[in-house]
Amino acid sequence: MRTIDDVTGAGERRATTPTTVPGRAARAGVPTIPLPKESAQATARTARPARAATAVPASASTGIAELLRGPVRPARVLVSLPTAVYLSVTTERGSGDVVGVLTNDAARLPLGCVLFRPGNGRPLVALPTGAPAEVGGGRIVVGDLAVSAAAWWDPRPRLPSPRPALLPEGVRQLRSTLYGEGVPHSAFTLPGLPTGPGGPLAALRGAVRRADMEAALRTAARLIGLGPGLTPAGDDVMAGTLAGLVLLGHPAAPRFAAGVYALAGRTTELSRALLRHAACGRVSGEYAAVLQGLVGERPLGPAIANLLSTGSTSGRALGLGLCTAIDLVERTTRPR
Repeated sequence: MRTIDDVTGAGERRATTPTTVPGRAARAGVPTIPLPKESAQATARTARPARAATAVPASASTGIAELLRGPVRPARVLVSLPTAVYLSVTTERGSGDVVGVLTNDAARLPLGCVLFRPGNGRPLVALPTGAPAEVGGGRIVVGDLAVSAAAWWDPRPRLPSPRPALLPEGVRQLRSTLYGEGVPHSAFTLPGLPTGPGGPLAALRGAVRRADMEAALRTAARLIGLGPGLTPAGDDVMAGTLAGLVLLGHPAAPRFAAGVYALAGRTTELSRALLRHAACGRVSGEYAAVLQGLVGERPLGPAIANLLSTGSTSGRALGLGLCTAIDLVERTTRPR
């Protein structure tokens, strides 16, 4: 079976080969017949870029395999950072999708191709928002960089069962690390989100206490798009909740996912894409590590620390979402 690199390797060699010097027949004025291309698709996938791109291998999420393996599609730069370049890709439906080229010290998002180098080596190109790019035909081309998948990773964590049992001591450890010892859950705050008893986080905690899935879903209308940044904190809370319900096997997870995603038009393009992945149980590597720690498959303490240190608010917001999902599963599906 050919891998994605079997295609891209050949394409990269053709794309970077210098223009062929005319042969003796052509120099003598003898008519020559060009060899036919294999197909129009092959022509599109192996066409010479405007400038030679540096080929770089990466480990790609299977969550973006369809985009990478599909036809070449135009894309544009959403944002370029020292550790990540996010691209908006135009699909056949006219809607956008998002892929990221990430350094190996960035958060391992489910829509990313992770390079084998850290951000301090500056392996990524610095491009303005809106700069053109391409995704498909086995690679991502942005600026002078062409990224191909040398390996794959699955952003949906493998758990022991569709409804896994979590270690009680692990759940206690996650809650105490997130909320603090002796601090009520209602006191939890996130920068950029309203606080107090009338705030959305307090409403979410109230829905959990009442074991009210409908009320928990209604809080999504208040949280989606709330907060600054590429992934607002309110979105991260709901993404963590949604992914947790899916991965822990809550029977209402599909309906909850549909309700949350129906509101995603009000938030950023990157955040909307991450919510779509969460609805399929595809999460960041840091979130997945915490879940695997909660079922006893890896050390939990370092996994929690890594998750909570992700971004300025994203890690804590995702952790709150996971705790919310755990509480909803315990209160609405388990016998009392």
